[in-house]
This record gives sequence, C-alpha cells and structure tokens, in this order.
Amino acid sequence: MVAWAGLLAFLLAVYQPNWTTPWPYLLALLQTHLYTGLFITAHDAMHGVVSPNKKVNNSIGTVAAGLFAFNWFPRMLPKHHQHHRHVGTDDDPDFHDGHHPGFLPWFVRFAWNYVTVWQVLLMAATYNILKLYFPQVNVIAFWMIPAVLATLQLFFFGTYLPHRGEHAPDNPHKSRSQFRHHVWAFVSCYFFGYHYEHHDQPYLPWWRLWQTK
Repeated sequence: MVAWAGLLAFLLAVYQPNWTTPWPYLLALLQTHLYTGLFITAHDAMHGVVSPNKKVNNSIGTVAAGLFAFNWFPRMLPKHHQHHRHVGTDDDPDFHDGHHPGFLPWFVRFAWNYVTVWQVLLMAATYNILKLYFPQVNVIAFWMIPAVLATLQLFFFGTYLPHRGEHAPDNPHKSRSQFRHHVWAFVSCYFFGYHYEHHDQPYLPWWRLWQTK
C-alpha cells in the first residue's frame, strides 16, 4: 500500500512523462502491478491471513480494498467465501451463468456482481478532483488506466484461466494451476495462477503459494 501510494504521488505530482521513451509505459505497468497487489492484500484479509488480530486484519483489508477503486471490504467478504463454498456452480458469484463462458461475457457478469453504482460515482468524482490539481494525462495514464488493467489482470489470471472449461470429476475445487515459472506466476498475479493450491489451502498468504505448488 505504501509503495502504491508513494509511486502514485510521484507519478501525479512530480513526473513529467516523455511518451517517446519506454519509461512512462513501464511505470504505468509497475503501477498496475501495485494496484493488483492492493486487491491481493484485500483478498488475503478475507481469509484472515494478513494479521492474526482480526481487527487489524479487517482494517488493512478495508483500506486495501478501498484504495482499489473504492471496493467495500464488508460487501466483498461474504461473496468471496460464497465463491469458495460453491465454486463453479450457479451459486458462485465469480462464475459465468453456464451459457456464456467466453472471456468478455463472463467478465461482464463478474463485474455486474461486484461493481456498484457508488463505486462508479466515487471513481468519477475522484477523477474530476484529481485533474484539478494534477495534469490530466498523468491522472489518466497512472491512476485510471492501471486500475482498469489491474481489474482485467485479476479476472484473467485469478478467475477466468483457473476456472474456465471442464474439470476432472475428482477435482473438488474446479480449479487449475498454471505451469509456468514462479517468476511469471508472481508477475502475472502474485502467484494466484496457482489457483488449485489456493482453493485447497486458502489459509496460505499469496507469498507462500509458490511453496505448496
């Protein structure tokens, strides 16, 4: 959270991007990665593994979720545990409706289950406030676009790839894991491509999933 906030402050208030060089694009990707980390932190808090102190755990989860496009931790918490209890069924809020398993329609249903009107309004208000104080192009490139990219990244690597298609009858979690190198697993989605392992051992924080893999 500190890295996300610090880099964002620098990119909005100090950095003057030269779009003819690769640096602003790389910095936008780095900010996207940190955005994804915000949600991963909130996700781990949903499983109570950020802190053994429940109040501290839930407080960090609430802040991390809120920084990620004003998600509301208390609302997300029961939905995520519903996903774990009913993975790959009609009662799974993260799963498609059985008729539209393609990436785009599945993503639309996923967003419909999680995005609220209040989030959209708060994001719009924040955008209009930020552009009063910082260059508009910086706000779009380093605050808005990374949030969108991180959302797509989380869905693609953390929901779509692990749960799409058919699963073996003896696969109780209806999940699969990617087979690439650990470095790619970290860069792509903080090891949540190791999704079977997460469902099998949800008490593990993200930084230990590679070990059980």
